[in-house]
Amino acid sequence: MAGTHVLFVEDDEVIREATQLALERDGFTVTAVADGLDGLTAFRADRPDVALLDVMVPGLDGVSLCRRIRDDSTVPVIMLSARSDSIDVVLGLEAGADDYVTKPFDGAVLVARIRAVLRRFRRADEAASADGQTGPDAAGSGDGVLRFGDLEVDTDGMEVRSAGRPVSLTPTEMRLLLEFSAAPGTVLSRDRLLERVWEYGWGGDTRVVDVHVQRLRGKIGQDRIETVRGFGYKLRG
Repeated sequence: MAGTHVLFVEDDEVIREATQLALERDGFTVTAVADGLDGLTAFRADRPDVALLDVMVPGLDGVSLCRRIRDDSTVPVIMLSARSDSIDVVLGLEAGADDYVTKPFDGAVLVARIRAVLRRFRRADEAASADGQTGPDAAGSGDGVLRFGDLEVDTDGMEVRSAGRPVSLTPTEMRLLLEFSAAPGTVLSRDRLLERVWEYGWGGDTRVVDVHVQRLRGKIGQDRIETVRGFGYKLRG
């Protein structure tokens, strides 16, 4: 992923400069700014591959900036928060962030999270591009389309329809729905979803799963994904 462009919005000069240097040593191209409004300008001008946003920055806070990015882009977004128990973490995820990292963070962990979220994004993008090259005969064949009531999941074209209407999902939301679609009626634990969707090789914060399930429910129907208390979630067939 050499040359991957990262937008980094962080008002702490020491953290900003040290993190920028660490990311550049790993081959990333980094645009680093200290203000949320400057971050929005840089995002619109440069269209980075991933956005790394601190929650508390002046001008336009990270959560609001994430919402503005989500207005017209599915680019991966990772939030940075000073406290793992902060409500800002949940607010950032609800605003459309794909993941978050708690400060102070280990540089290797941050790089691993960035690479994981980029893999999810690029797999979805490659699948959509491949579908666009299959031609009209393949498009009309119906192969790869899973149906759950009025919900249709095209696993080849990476497209979703609910009651006949297209549903716009972020790559992370799509990966989450694909996990559920592969095993309808089967309870999937939060830990399994963290491992399969977010590619965590270690224990992660299950709030990431919970918030994304809530966002997914809001798009495909609140009753489509059932909570099984104490165990996880399952897709209703």
